[in-house]
Amino acid sequence: MSVDPGAMVGLVGPNGSGKSSLLRCVYRALKPRTGSIAIDGDDLWDISSKEAARRIAVVLQESPTEFDFTAYEIVSMGRNPHKQMFDRENEQDDVIIEDALNQVGMTGFADRSFATLSGGEKQRILIARSLSQQASFLLLDEPTNHLDIRYQLETMDLVKELGLSTLTALHDLNIATEYCDKIYVIDGGRIVASGPPPEVLKPPLIKKVFGVGSSVNVNSHTGKPRLNFYLDRNGKNGL
Repeated sequence: MSVDPGAMVGLVGPNGSGKSSLLRCVYRALKPRTGSIAIDGDDLWDISSKEAARRIAVVLQESPTEFDFTAYEIVSMGRNPHKQMFDRENEQDDVIIEDALNQVGMTGFADRSFATLSGGEKQRILIARSLSQQASFLLLDEPTNHLDIRYQLETMDLVKELGLSTLTALHDLNIATEYCDKIYVIDGGRIVASGPPPEVLKPPLIKKVFGVGSSVNVNSHTGKPRLNFYLDRNGKNGL
């Protein structure tokens, strides 16, 4: 599989299909037993962890923190790969951090405690942290998970507008259809289909992989295909 420059590529599949394990290999939390992962032509495991962090920014599903950091402090952590131990932030860092906050519309939240922010606001701050990292590749694990519908759309709009090479795991197939240039469908630890979402996410594949019936119409606001799901009345759910 590959991610073209500036493209948003989605990973979709049922729970336990291997999406998160694949992402963990990409951000070096797991080393693959076979095969290889390359970024900009370099094997990911042949470069240092700091160099990998300069190239890949990661936004994982939100997890609670034991420390009461401000939003600004969270975003400033994205500068760590560019510094030596005990280096302090300099004027250039401040400019980069403030620009990242501005890009996600969170400048006014810089001094707020991260713990007090809403789910959508936290996600924006985490994306700002990835921007301050100045990496060319963005990796997201379920970026819309647990967010209200408005925040889901705002988050995906923001990521799309950034124009970075992006690999994201998604559980919402309609979100994938709306925003992804290409998707990979994973089932049982294997890629079973890939391509532009409208060409891949068709009723036969959805029935086979996700076990539900589906129909397709058009989102009148965006012109993109919209999927509708249902359980088969015979109780077999399409299996």
